[in-house]
Amino acid sequence: METSAVKQIKELVQKLNEAAKAYYQEDREIMSNREYDSLYDQLEKMEKETGIVLADSPTVNVGYEAVDALPKETHESPMLSLDKTKDREVLRTFVGEHPSLLSWKMDGLTVVLTYENGELQKAVTRGNGVVGEVITNNARVFKNIPLKIAYQGRLVLRGEAIITYSDFEKINDSIEDVDARYKNPRNLCSGSVRQLNNQITAERNVRFYAFTLVSAQNVDMHNSRAYQMEWLRSQGFEVVEYRIVTAENLDEAMDYFAHAIEHNDFPSDGLVALYDDIAYGESLGNTAKFPRNAFAFKWADEIRETVLREIEWSPSRTGLINPIAVFDQVELEGTTVSRASVHNVSIVKELQLGIGDTIQVYKANMIIPQIAENLTRSGNLIIPDTCPVCGQEARVIKENDVETLCCMNPDCAAKKIKAFTLFVSRDAMNIDGLSEATLEKFIARGFIHNFGDIFEIEKYRNEIVDMDGFGEKSFENLLSSIEKAKETTLAKVIYSLGIANIGLSNAKVICRHFEDDLDKIREADEEEISAIDGIGPVIASSLVKYFKDPQNNQKVDHLLGYLHIHKEEISGEQIFAGMNFVITGSLQHFANRGEAKKLIESLGGKVTGTVTGKTNYLINNDVTSNSSKNKKARELGIPILSEEDFLKLT
Repeated sequence: METSAVKQIKELVQKLNEAAKAYYQEDREIMSNREYDSLYDQLEKMEKETGIVLADSPTVNVGYEAVDALPKETHESPMLSLDKTKDREVLRTFVGEHPSLLSWKMDGLTVVLTYENGELQKAVTRGNGVVGEVITNNARVFKNIPLKIAYQGRLVLRGEAIITYSDFEKINDSIEDVDARYKNPRNLCSGSVRQLNNQITAERNVRFYAFTLVSAQNVDMHNSRAYQMEWLRSQGFEVVEYRIVTAENLDEAMDYFAHAIEHNDFPSDGLVALYDDIAYGESLGNTAKFPRNAFAFKWADEIRETVLREIEWSPSRTGLINPIAVFDQVELEGTTVSRASVHNVSIVKELQLGIGDTIQVYKANMIIPQIAENLTRSGNLIIPDTCPVCGQEARVIKENDVETLCCMNPDCAAKKIKAFTLFVSRDAMNIDGLSEATLEKFIARGFIHNFGDIFEIEKYRNEIVDMDGFGEKSFENLLSSIEKAKETTLAKVIYSLGIANIGLSNAKVICRHFEDDLDKIREADEEEISAIDGIGPVIASSLVKYFKDPQNNQKVDHLLGYLHIHKEEISGEQIFAGMNFVITGSLQHFANRGEAKKLIESLGGKVTGTVTGKTNYLINNDVTSNSSKNKKARELGIPILSEEDFLKLT
């Protein structure tokens, strides 16, 4: 059991961090300075008495450090994979009459921690099971890891580093370029844990959950894995949730986990059963591949066989050409599915895809269609060497061991069309009358090459008026919309440029910091930009790289010649500061969701697309419906508001 002291330390850390965030980031006060100082002193005293200091404690001054490479290190004992099954009866046979710990099989990155003299000394990734990468600097900034513990001997333990779904969504929501978003929490976690700059790791809110104690000198563990877990908990570690099972009560426990997974904020791909009796489990030894004291259970996905008919290569404005599998329709999880992203060339090759192959498809997390397996593996698919849009060279580029197909033509029409589509969109320059189809025609005819050319479109009046679907009235409406677009803000201009990883909200933060001075933004270095609260090095790098390109600066200068930049108006009272909203269903009091989103953001709130534990309110006029969002909100105890109820809050 978690000791009362550890529990109190965690509560104090949480309270103090919430107060600091409210005061320094949100300009509001949730406790007096006197109360804060009193709690801080209490925390310091308890840390000294217990010897436990958590990584996110306000008493810790975290120093960020960048390294040139992650050194490799051989594990003291090999980390074998677990034998696995999707059959409950196989697991029941394994457990038998031996009391076993049944716990989550978390989906992240396995990490080995070593403590000596009460302090974290080393952290190493699993790697290939024999050799891992040393990530000690990164582990020190994990959200919940103890930097100091009461136990003074040598301690070695294993656990899973994970990023929660809510943090994953938050990170992806800040990246408005869909092509740049992360695919899943596991991949994001793997990249975050292995960063060369641990400031990036810290910003990703990586968490650590212990699942195995390897060794602890001179501590009697009563020959029990459960005792080990509770002992680790007493040292300040968070441990994976587990239940003690035998064959007799296995079903009850598995039913519990099967239900709980629907509400979990962390990724999991199954369960692990581990014999509680340490001596008995170790006496069994290992097979060539697996330890004999543990067994993994994988959730059975609904899988359907179908036939691959085509691979569509879909260009993006970043130049990536993404493969999309098109196959005969199948029913999965209650919906009809005929397409699935294959993500990149590496996966195409790994699956040995070919037209006419028999493939198995499923929905990852019961949502996203994926190819599970290629049963025939013909491998006859030819990777194109030309872009499907511009016909110019397309090249397979390898980066971080991942192969992607990229269009090498900087003037590719697909890049231009998608870039211009973003530029004229509602949250950017908001120019009506320029659909993607219209932009495609204008680009093909040479009317527009750069963003500023849109504001010179009148010189092509005669040609445009004679085009199908256009006329004098349509053209005049377009000119009127372009004229309105000249009155804008610097944040919208920055966002409209399509700089990688920079969405409108990030652009607003940056512009506010530099007081809407574009010259200062252009001249700023990565260090200065990444120091802005909520920005970080990835966005900073994208911004600096963009303005280092003379051609980009020429385009921006050309554009600015037509614009009248106004300072961003900021609402006085940020009543929704720190609050998250989800909007669903039809609206009556707002023209669209964008208008409702604008109001929420002006009052300090944020709008996301998915209901999670971090959501404060769900806005839905049909408050009694059984929609998936309503169900999720009820399960999590999140209030469901009609528009009228929401407007009362404002």
